[in-house]
Amino acid sequence: MATAATETEEIPEIQHEEHKQPPHPEGPKQKFRADYTAPPFTVTTVHLDFILGEETTDVTAKIHFVPNYGQLAAGAPPPPLVLDGRKDIKLLSVALGGRVLGEGEYEVSDKHLTIKAPPAGEFEAVIVTQLRPQDNSLLEGLYKSSGNFCTQCEAEGFRGITYFLDRPDVMAKYTTRMEADASLYPVLLGNGNLAESGQMEGGRHYAVWVDPYPKPCYLFALVAGKLAMKEREYTTGSGRKVALRIFVQEGNLGRVDHALDSLVKSMQWDEQVYGLEYDLDLFNIVAVDDFNMGAMENKSLNIFNSRLVLASPQTATDLDYSRIEGVVGHEYFHNWTGNRVTCRDWFQLTLKEGLTVFRDQEFSADMNSRPVKRIEDVMMLRSSQFTEDAGPMAHPIRPESYIKMDNFYTVTVYEKGSEVVRLYHTLLGAEGFRKGMDLYFQRHDGHAVTCDDFRAAMADANGVDLEALGRWYSQAGTPQLHVTTSYDAASRTYRLHCKQRTPPTPGQEEKLPVLIPIKMGLLGPDGSELPLKLQGADGSVQDLGTEGVLRFDTPEATFTFLEVPAEPVPSLLRGFSAPVKMELEGQSEQHLTFLLANDADAFNRWEAGQRLWEAGQRLSRKLLLQLYAAAAAGGGAHSPQAVAERCAAAGGVPDNLVEAFRAVLTDPDLDGSFKSMAVMLPTGSELLDAIQGGDPPLLHHVRTWVVRQLAARLRPELEQLIKDNDDAPGTPYVFNAAACARRALKNRCLTMLSTLEEPGITAMLLRRFNEAANMTDEISALSALVELAGPERDQALQAFYDKFKGEPLVLLKWLGLQATSNAPGNLALVKSLVDHEAFNITNPNNCYSLFLGFGRSPVNFHAADGSGYQFMGDAVLRVDGINHQVAARMVSAFTTWRQYDTERQAMMRAQLERIVAHKGLSENVFEIASKSLK
Repeated sequence: MATAATETEEIPEIQHEEHKQPPHPEGPKQKFRADYTAPPFTVTTVHLDFILGEETTDVTAKIHFVPNYGQLAAGAPPPPLVLDGRKDIKLLSVALGGRVLGEGEYEVSDKHLTIKAPPAGEFEAVIVTQLRPQDNSLLEGLYKSSGNFCTQCEAEGFRGITYFLDRPDVMAKYTTRMEADASLYPVLLGNGNLAESGQMEGGRHYAVWVDPYPKPCYLFALVAGKLAMKEREYTTGSGRKVALRIFVQEGNLGRVDHALDSLVKSMQWDEQVYGLEYDLDLFNIVAVDDFNMGAMENKSLNIFNSRLVLASPQTATDLDYSRIEGVVGHEYFHNWTGNRVTCRDWFQLTLKEGLTVFRDQEFSADMNSRPVKRIEDVMMLRSSQFTEDAGPMAHPIRPESYIKMDNFYTVTVYEKGSEVVRLYHTLLGAEGFRKGMDLYFQRHDGHAVTCDDFRAAMADANGVDLEALGRWYSQAGTPQLHVTTSYDAASRTYRLHCKQRTPPTPGQEEKLPVLIPIKMGLLGPDGSELPLKLQGADGSVQDLGTEGVLRFDTPEATFTFLEVPAEPVPSLLRGFSAPVKMELEGQSEQHLTFLLANDADAFNRWEAGQRLWEAGQRLSRKLLLQLYAAAAAGGGAHSPQAVAERCAAAGGVPDNLVEAFRAVLTDPDLDGSFKSMAVMLPTGSELLDAIQGGDPPLLHHVRTWVVRQLAARLRPELEQLIKDNDDAPGTPYVFNAAACARRALKNRCLTMLSTLEEPGITAMLLRRFNEAANMTDEISALSALVELAGPERDQALQAFYDKFKGEPLVLLKWLGLQATSNAPGNLALVKSLVDHEAFNITNPNNCYSLFLGFGRSPVNFHAADGSGYQFMGDAVLRVDGINHQVAARMVSAFTTWRQYDTERQAMMRAQLERIVAHKGLSENVFEIASKSLK
C-alpha cells in the first residue's frame, strides 16, 4: 500500500477510550478489540441444504463442531454452545448426534441460539431454519433481487441464514446443495466446484457445490435465478484452463465484455506482479440490481452490484469503465488477500481491504495512466478520508470498538488503509514488498490472521524493523508535517527540518509520532535533479541518487544534504508518499510555478498547481475571510451577484495563476487527463477544512466565480482544446488511456466555459448533448446544463429520461445529477423525484444517487433555512425502516456539522438529536448519529 538521522524509539502502548456503553434504550453493545478471545468451538465442515420456495425457504445446516476450549477439569461439562442468529429467521429444529433436542435443552433469542449442554469432544449439529427471502429488505443473508435468490454475508449476514459461529476466525469446508423450480431458477450457483446436478420430480432440479478451501462463513454465497451467461476461457501461467463466466439478466448480456476483459487482465497482472495464480477451474461473477455494497469477493462466486459490471459506450461513462475495471480487479485480488488469507476478527478488516485496495490501485495504474490514477486516489482521500479523520467518526484503520461492523467499511479502513500499505512499498521498494508478500502467503495461507502478522512478514522478509509502522494502525487522525529549509552557500549544505503532530481525535487526546516516509528530490536553478548526499547521525554519507526516501519517525528531525551546488527548490512527499498534510514554510509562488514547470514527479507537478491556486492572493483563506466580513457588513447577502462583486473588489484572480494554468493547458508534452486535473480548483470539502465556521453556499459561489474568471481569460485556449480533442463523426468509442485523456480534457474545458452562462454557450452545450455519440460526452454536457436554470436544462433532462427510461442503471445518473445540482430552489425538484416512477426507495443504488447525491449539494443541502437538513433527516428515518446499512450511510451527510457556521451547526445537530431519539432506530444508524453528537 531511506535513511534518517535519528534512531527509532520504542513504541509505547496507545491509550484508547474506556469501555463505555452508549445510552441507547435498547442497549446496543459495543465490541472491543482488546476483548478478543478465540472461540470455544471451531468448525471443520458445513453441509447446507436449501429448499428454495416462493413463500418460504428451508435451510438444513449440518455442522461438525470441534472443541477449542482446552482441557476440562475432571467432571466439568463443556461450555454452552452460543450461536449467532437473527430475529427474522425461524428455528424449526435442532439435533445433536442424530437426536432432536427438546425446547428445554436450548434457548432462542433475537440474536442467539444457545445449546446448553453440548457433548464433550467432536460432535455434529443439524439445525433447520425457515426464511422468507422475499421479505428481506435488509439485503443481508439470503434475499431476492429481481426475482432471483441472492446472498450477502459480509460482515455478519450468514446469521440471517442459519445459526452459526458467525465470525471470520471460524474457517470450514462447505458443501452446498440447493433445489428449486427449474423453470423459475434454471441457474443454481454456489462456492467452489459443481459436483453434481440433476432433475427432480415436479419440475424441480438441484445442484451440489463443493468448495475445497476452508473459508469463514462471510464468504459463503448462493445464487439461483433466471440468468444469461457469457463465458471465456483463461489459461494460467502454469497451463491450467479456467472457465470465466458472468451471469446477468438476459437483456444485459451485451454489456459484460468489459468486465470479462478486466477479469482476464486482473488474472494476468496478479501472476506477473505477485506470482499468484487462480486456484480453481471456475470463476463466476453474478450481477444483481439490489446490493448494499459495490461487490463481494465470495470464493469463486463474486456477486456484484450491476452498476459495476454492465457497460456499453451508450450507457456507461469513462469513469464507469474505469470503476468496473478497478472493482473487478479488487474482488479478484481478494482471492488471495482476503480469502486464502483472511481476518482473525473484524477489527482487522484493513488487513484484507487496505491491502487489496492498494493492489487494485496499482493494477489500474499499470493498465492506464499511473500519474492520473495517483492524483485521483489522493483527491478522493483528501476530500473524504481527511474529512472523516477530522470529525466525530475518526477512527484508526484498525478500529478499537464498534457497535455494528457494517459502519466500519469506511474510507479510513479502505483508502487510508491502502496508503498505509503503500508505506511498506515505499520503504521496501517493489522487490522488498514482493518478498514480504511471498512470506506472508507462505506463513498464513489458509489462516485467519492480524495486521501485526502482515507487518511481521514484511519485516522478517527484508530483515528490517517496521515496528514504527504500528502506530498507523492504532492512531486516528491525519498527521501534520511541517518542514523548514535552510541553505548554507559557504559549506554547500542544505537542511530540511521536519516536525510532525497528529491532532487529537475522539477517544485519543495524546498522539505519538508515526513513521512518515518522505520521498523527495532537489531541483537546481535550471530545473535539473540534483544528487542527494544525505549525512547520517554518525557523520557517514549516503548517496541516494537523485530521488530518495527519508525515514521520519520522531517528533522532530533534521536531514542534511552535502555538496549542494546552489540553493535548490525542494520536491517533497513525491507521489504523496504518506497520507499527511504538509506545510513547507517559505514556499513562494515562484517556487510553486517552478515546480509546476519542472518537477519530474507528475504528482508534485499537479500538487504545485493546487498549492499555487491557494497561494494566489490566498484565495482559499484570505479572500474567503474578506468575503465573510463583507457579507456580514452587508447584511448577509450571499447571492452569486453580490459574491462576484466582492470577489472582484478583493482583487480578483491573480495573473500568475492564469498564466500557470495557460502553461499547463498548452504544454504539448502533458497528458490530457493530467491537464484536466491540473486546472481543477481544490474541492469545497478541502477548503472548508481551512475555514472556521464555514458557509458552504458562499464558498460554492466564490469557487464558481473563480472558475468563471479563469474560463473568461483562458477562453481561446479552452475553445482550441475542445476543437483539438473532439472525435471525428463516426469515430467508435474505445476505452483506453489516450481516448479517455482526450475526452477528459475536452469535457473539463466545456465545464469551465459553461460557468460563463452565455446564451451561445448554453445552446452549444445543448447541441453537444443532443449529438453526443457516447455516454461520457452526453453526461458531461448534461452535468453542465443541470447547473443552469432554464428551458435548456429542462429540455435536456426530459430528453435523457425519455431515452433511458427503460434503463434503471442509466437513470441513476439522471437522479444523481438532479440531486447534486446547485441550481436555486432545487430541493422542490428532489422532493418530487422521491415520488417519481424512476425512483425505488428499496433499492440501495437509488437511495445513494438521490439522497446521498443531495447531501453533496453545497447550496441546496446547506440551505440557510434548514430545509435541506429536514429533508435528509426525514429520509434517513424512512430508509432506516427498510435498510439499516443504507440509512447509516445517509447519516454521514450530518457527521461534519461542526465545520459550519453557528446557525447551520444548530440545525444539523437538531436533526441528529431527532434521529437518535427516534423509537425503534437501528443500531447501524444509532452508532453513526450518536457518535456524531459526542
